[in-house]
Amino acid sequence: MKRYACMLALALGGFTAACLGQKVPLDGEFDLAKKSRPETRFFRQETTVFHFSPDGAPKGSETYRMTLKCIQEEGSAGPDERCICGRFEIRLGDNPFMELPSMRDWTYIFKRTPSGLDEKGQVFGVPHDHFTALKDANGQNLMPDKAYAVYNSFIDFHGFCHVFAEPVSGGKGIQDLRRIGDRIIHAAAFTEPPVHVGDMIKPGSTFKNGEVSLAFKGLSIKQGKPCALVGFDSGESSFKMLLEPMPGMNMQAVGRSHYFGDIYQDLETGNTLHVDLVEVVATEASLPMPPNKINDVVERKLIIQAISPEDYQSGI
Repeated sequence: MKRYACMLALALGGFTAACLGQKVPLDGEFDLAKKSRPETRFFRQETTVFHFSPDGAPKGSETYRMTLKCIQEEGSAGPDERCICGRFEIRLGDNPFMELPSMRDWTYIFKRTPSGLDEKGQVFGVPHDHFTALKDANGQNLMPDKAYAVYNSFIDFHGFCHVFAEPVSGGKGIQDLRRIGDRIIHAAAFTEPPVHVGDMIKPGSTFKNGEVSLAFKGLSIKQGKPCALVGFDSGESSFKMLLEPMPGMNMQAVGRSHYFGDIYQDLETGNTLHVDLVEVVATEASLPMPPNKINDVVERKLIIQAISPEDYQSGI
């Protein structure tokens, strides 16, 4: 019943007491800078990657699916969070999902730092060494590009649920969106973070963001809760990746990326309840032997959802 009361309130131009205990006019100011209280939150993330040839012909797909628990403990010293991957699965094409055994209950510390890097130069503190020898449920080594996509799943999660959805210290961020229709250039705009991981992607590899922006698009409902609908857009981004797939075989991949999507932020708690993303990527890889160049066009679709502790335990 509460959900329908909120929807009616939206249609009439404000939230009623059934939603937040107070009326908030649509042309008023909202506080999107709320910091989540120390608690444990649970998420499910799924990313599907579609590959196309330059003429648009489909070349296959893969799906990466994980559950994640984020623990920010009461009285903890500093802003770090302990994160636990409950389960990680991969599906190649239309084949059944396969679990990655070494990812079950894997724990790491998410680092909030001004640069986004920890003391080892790792983005968000996500350890590189865990992804250098990943095996599937049959004991087969994952191909380097698939292993990198597993690693990147965690970078995606923290980028959208923390960097974009939380206040930024010393720069523009979600805290500067006060009214519906506001748009800001985010502090992440034009930054060039490293993307190297172990021996898969070598140092010197970077991703350069374009004019990253956030926009307060309006109000919505997710999981029966009133939410701010915040859109993000990367602008025209680019990357360079240095690879050595086997000893002595050096490759370089360059390309462009454009990603965009929406964040649904709980107006009462400030928690992220849902993220949608679409990314289009064009890549050209240079090889030391014929055919010398390989071109790939990729569309990525990502969904992050807040889930219950029970759904996390069941591995949904």
